[in-house]
Amino acid sequence: MIVANQKKKENIAEYILYMWQVEDLIRANKLDMELIDKHIITGYKQNEDVTLEIRDWWANLVEMMRIEQKAEKGHLQINVNTVNDVNRLHNELLKSPNEVAYQHLYNGLSATIQEFDNKSGNTLSNDIEICLTAIYSSFLMKLNKQKVSEGTEDALKNYSKLLSVLAKKYKEEQAGKLEL
Repeated sequence: MIVANQKKKENIAEYILYMWQVEDLIRANKLDMELIDKHIITGYKQNEDVTLEIRDWWANLVEMMRIEQKAEKGHLQINVNTVNDVNRLHNELLKSPNEVAYQHLYNGLSATIQEFDNKSGNTLSNDIEICLTAIYSSFLMKLNKQKVSEGTEDALKNYSKLLSVLAKKYKEEQAGKLEL
């Protein structure tokens, strides 16, 4: 909750990746709040009131995962909605005459984004989800000590760059400072 709130304010792409990690942590703990208390909540080292807020946040996510039947795979609807909102801004930037630099950055990546989508089985719904999934997948591969090819590493750096620019634009939009 504390990390999520901070990331949501500062960098929406990092927030989404963090929330996907939270979903996986909940799955790793079998959607069991006793296990989450033991393995996760105790690590926060906060006062009792904050710890209760944190626990409630995790418990609400667990319940949402049960209700939405995401115990095995997939993302919570709130996270899907966030990705879709960021993709909405991405599409607006691609149409804006004020965003030529963003358009140029994206155009240089569109072929590799499509290539990743093809390799993933074309199950992803938009370019931003594709970029985020590529980054998250490489994170999981590294955790499992699997090698990520040099070409993939290069593509991931470029996806990160695109998402970084997009996150800044999103923050500007949220603050009412983005003119398209």
